[in-house]
Amino acid sequence: MFRLRKSAAPLITFRQRLLSTGPIDRRGAAKFEKRAVLELADGSKYHGISFGADTSMAGEVVFTTAMVGYPESLTDPSFQGQILNMTFPMIGNYGVPCTKTLDEYGLPKFLESNRIHAAGMIVQDYSSHYSHWNAKSSLSEWLVQEGIPAIAGIDTRAITKKIRAKGAIAGRIVVEGNETPAFADPNLRNLVAEVSTKTVKTYGKGNPLKILAVDCGIKYNIIRELVKRGAEVKVVPWDHDIASEASWYDGLFISNGPGDPSTLTQTVEQLKKVIHSDVVKPIFGICLGNQLLGRAAGAGTYKLPFGNRGQNQPVNNLKTGQSYITSQNHGYALEGHDLPTEWEELFVNGNDGTNEGIIHKTKPFFTAQFHPEHAGGPTDTAFLFDTFLDAVRAKETGPITSLVQRPVVERPKFNKVLVLGSGGLSIGQAGEFDYSGSQAIKALKEENITTILINPNIASVQTNADKTAAQADNVYYLPVNAE
Repeated sequence: MFRLRKSAAPLITFRQRLLSTGPIDRRGAAKFEKRAVLELADGSKYHGISFGADTSMAGEVVFTTAMVGYPESLTDPSFQGQILNMTFPMIGNYGVPCTKTLDEYGLPKFLESNRIHAAGMIVQDYSSHYSHWNAKSSLSEWLVQEGIPAIAGIDTRAITKKIRAKGAIAGRIVVEGNETPAFADPNLRNLVAEVSTKTVKTYGKGNPLKILAVDCGIKYNIIRELVKRGAEVKVVPWDHDIASEASWYDGLFISNGPGDPSTLTQTVEQLKKVIHSDVVKPIFGICLGNQLLGRAAGAGTYKLPFGNRGQNQPVNNLKTGQSYITSQNHGYALEGHDLPTEWEELFVNGNDGTNEGIIHKTKPFFTAQFHPEHAGGPTDTAFLFDTFLDAVRAKETGPITSLVQRPVVERPKFNKVLVLGSGGLSIGQAGEFDYSGSQAIKALKEENITTILINPNIASVQTNADKTAAQADNVYYLPVNAE
């Protein structure tokens, strides 16, 4: 028995609604016909279609499991010199935001640096038709503008499995009609010197907390997270004389960045002076910053077989037992078991057990191998910026102790929630949607929240009139459209 619908409007099937809206007009979408080949150093070749710049490029082929956020990934300086293999099958369907729009700090609002740093891009299915409220151009147009080659029609699963089995591998995207570049290992170069600022820059000028940020390839959202919490951030080059700034800064930050940390001996030597100085001030390092501070402390680093790159990496807090889902992008790791006695591991990876952060036992120094600035990715660990700046604000000279608590988030109070149903579905599809929708309604009702279900699958238990826990309080069999 079903609840009578509260409208005289005729019941319209999903197929009828789809046909009534008409097909999506893709006549203006670009067509790509130029051939390209992805060649790997092991001799394997993968043929596809070019949808990026009309040029060939060599680099280290790596994969990321991120499902969204390709504008952020491509502009992440940590991808300098790498050809990015996207494991998510369809890429480009939400386009690219305006790359010229600036935020209140004068930084590109939707990007993590001022240009694309990846050497190339590999996708299975490129969507030339894009749709998003914030999109200003297609991914292809942006890649062409930036001079970055990209190849589509590739079995990215096969590439990923090869990298997982054999490790990151040198490769090249060769676009038809262009010269073939030689294979190259970008990690032999000082990639940090290529991406680091050449001049000192200040953000949030006048804010009370003075933070010196060593730019090894800093993501812009790190600057945003620090400034919006009351910090004046002075960004300096990777080889800057840190000790000369000791009288100015209240806290020291070491950023993320690309490449092998063993090549950055100048930065490591600078950090050694700081951590062994009699003047003790809080230090926080992210990603490469974790490895550099660890090397300064006396630990070693090593290259991971295929790295951790994506937005779903589990990390365990060894102090509390808490687990977080994190965004990561690194191909090297710190020898967590190689630390001197005054240091200890703080975080470890839940998948492979690799080090994800360290902490000093008696001084306010700590790190995170993952990216708490979450651009893109989950916000689980954004509180680490609060931990760092709280220590700075308190002029802490002892160990970090507030790290074990996650901030209390005030839950908004809702009385009613609108639940959008799945509409008409085939029998094979209905079970999955019916279960997820029912669980959502049950959870809301447990919180004494009234549920209003619109456009349900007519056979759903959510519409039953027998007062089950999965039944919505109000049901409307109406199509959802722009009107």
